[in-house]
Amino acid sequence: MVHAEVLESSTDRELEGTVSPPFSPPAVGRAESRVVPQHGNQPCGCGGGGSGGSSVSADNARTAYSFVYALGRIGSRFPTVGLEKEFAQATGRGDTAGLTDQQAFHAVISQRQNRYLARKVCWVLTIEGMETYLLQPRDPADFDLLLEAVRREPSPLDVDVVIGVRGPVAPPEMCNGLMLPIVVFDQIYSFDRDSLIKDIPLPEKGTEKEFAATAHELFERIMLLADNAGATDENRALNYLAVRYPAVYAMAAAAHGRNASLSAVEVRPSALSAARNVMDVIFSVTNRNTDVTEKFSARVDVTEEFPFLVSKLSPYFDR
Repeated sequence: MVHAEVLESSTDRELEGTVSPPFSPPAVGRAESRVVPQHGNQPCGCGGGGSGGSSVSADNARTAYSFVYALGRIGSRFPTVGLEKEFAQATGRGDTAGLTDQQAFHAVISQRQNRYLARKVCWVLTIEGMETYLLQPRDPADFDLLLEAVRREPSPLDVDVVIGVRGPVAPPEMCNGLMLPIVVFDQIYSFDRDSLIKDIPLPEKGTEKEFAATAHELFERIMLLADNAGATDENRALNYLAVRYPAVYAMAAAAHGRNASLSAVEVRPSALSAARNVMDVIFSVTNRNTDVTEKFSARVDVTEEFPFLVSKLSPYFDR
């Protein structure tokens, strides 16, 4: 079920605490910081071999971090054969008769006595069918957010929003050869598109069915934009609007009511982004009869980990 705060325009909480991933993420909001390597023989927290984990090379550790605001689906992978066998034994001890594999996985991983398995498996964010990031919580208590992303009966409409800091690429031994950038997350929202759209206030004109179709189409177009891994300022601004600002859906619905369709979405640095990193998200709608195009834009501040709205959606004119 979608949380009510997903569609608010204010920023979210920032969790304190530490976790022991293969790198230590910098303090949020300090753009000059660098990712630093893990010290000592700390465990990676992703089940990388079960012998205390592995450290990232010095070259990878010097990789500059970036903020991530990504839309995708969270899944899990077994990093070793031993852990897979351990999970099978835990499954055998439970009552999983008549359950599908996914239902059985959900039943086992959700039990408190099996919490150690949640800490050992690799958590992977998949975006448009591509495995994109390995996920690590900044605070160990936030493994609950990963567990909430495990659906008993998954649907193609499921969405997970991951907000965090991207670090270096994981070494091959960390997750059975799966070499992906590591994201230390501070927040995860898990919901399905239907729940998201039901929480959006219905515009004055149009029916609920028409609005739902419009909202689904707009969300799908944002998800399908090329290379939207949620790591660039442009992607983060657009993804933020998709899940936190309902006015963009009302705008698209109003355009359909005028016999117009969304023809383009563009994100560019704002002329007002001198002291802060502000992006203009521009939506173009074109009338199907006259071919006349109108543009609307909203400004989003992406300076820090949690984007926020600067200017509400309003008509936009090219300079």
